[in-house]
Amino acid sequence: MRGGYLPTIVVVLFLIGVILGQVPLILVAFLLLLVWGTTRLWERYALTRIEYRRRLSAKRAFFGEELLLELEIANRKPLPLPWVEIDDEMPEDITFLKGKTTQSHKVDRVHLTSLLSLGWYHRVTRLYPIRCDQRGYFNFGPTRIRSGDLFGFSRQEIEVSDVNQLIVYPRIVPVEQRGIPSKQPVGDIRTKRHIFQDPILTMGVRDYHFGDSLKRIHWKTTARLGKLQTKVFEPTTSVDMGIFLDVRTVQPPGWGAVTQSLELGVMAAASIASHAMSNGYRVGLYANQRRKPVGELVRIPPSQHTDQLVYILEALAQIHSSESMPIGRFVSLESRNLPWGSTLVLITAVPTESLLATLLRMKRVGRQVALVIIGSSKIPRMDGLPVYHISDNTPWREVETLNLQGTAQ
Repeated sequence: MRGGYLPTIVVVLFLIGVILGQVPLILVAFLLLLVWGTTRLWERYALTRIEYRRRLSAKRAFFGEELLLELEIANRKPLPLPWVEIDDEMPEDITFLKGKTTQSHKVDRVHLTSLLSLGWYHRVTRLYPIRCDQRGYFNFGPTRIRSGDLFGFSRQEIEVSDVNQLIVYPRIVPVEQRGIPSKQPVGDIRTKRHIFQDPILTMGVRDYHFGDSLKRIHWKTTARLGKLQTKVFEPTTSVDMGIFLDVRTVQPPGWGAVTQSLELGVMAAASIASHAMSNGYRVGLYANQRRKPVGELVRIPPSQHTDQLVYILEALAQIHSSESMPIGRFVSLESRNLPWGSTLVLITAVPTESLLATLLRMKRVGRQVALVIIGSSKIPRMDGLPVYHISDNTPWREVETLNLQGTAQ
């Protein structure tokens, strides 16, 4: 402890005062003894029975949404604290509308520091409005709390390791298509719906007709009636869409990232998924990078689950610029798991020759494929494959509508 020399000073002053009969020296000695005792008290108990809580008004938010961050500290003992410093580690990409942050030595982190005093059994709550100006997974915390005596002789510090997590979804904007209607990747659902008979939903039976599959024969009814009977299934509809996002934004073999292209790609994937699902599609998402912390490539198969869009947006919130597999190879592997009538929408800023060859090969064998290019990359004619461009001239934060500029191929 700083001030550990005080007991020696007290003893010396007291002895001198007694020997010389100087009452003021004796009083000073007792005053210093009181200061020393108080300092020891604060040193030992300042940060005991301190409660600290951090709350967010929501655990998930959309881009641009404003939330409240609540910080609360309580002193649960009869010892007042003349000063308490709270140092909260915060994500740099979250905008604090109130309060001042300082840069941390850690990458993408800042510190929010509060200085206050706490009386005995006293509680202080502070509210900080924040705005979500960047998609991602964000951790609030940990926190360091410091306190000590009034004179600065002692100082204690504790760390509160609790962390609050916030997921900020990517931007979703309206989708506007300008192209050949018959080739629109997310056009009117009525033009894309595939009608087939669902083998799970049986309506009844009918007499067997030449050419009916033996798998469809209803054997129990056949035995009862004495003649072959065929199952009749209910007609149903299914429209599946697989959105493939290429996270590479620079021409291979180069490495790095173009933030504008990456964010436009993520925004395009989120907006097309939302638009397609509102039009009745079953949408899935695929990206050629590994998700943290599971380490698996982004694979969300098409589904009608009520939370499907949430799953897609949460995956897109984590997208970064590190490629784990070339997109052409990834599409070839994953497309095998999609129903044959599915529409594949591939979003990329780097339409390489190998990727274009993969898409053409899929198109020629009957796959429904659409290519969405971020930026103004020029590509050769694609033999009937619908191609759309998204301009990268407007900063992604200012884009109000996702214009898919279709071109004839």
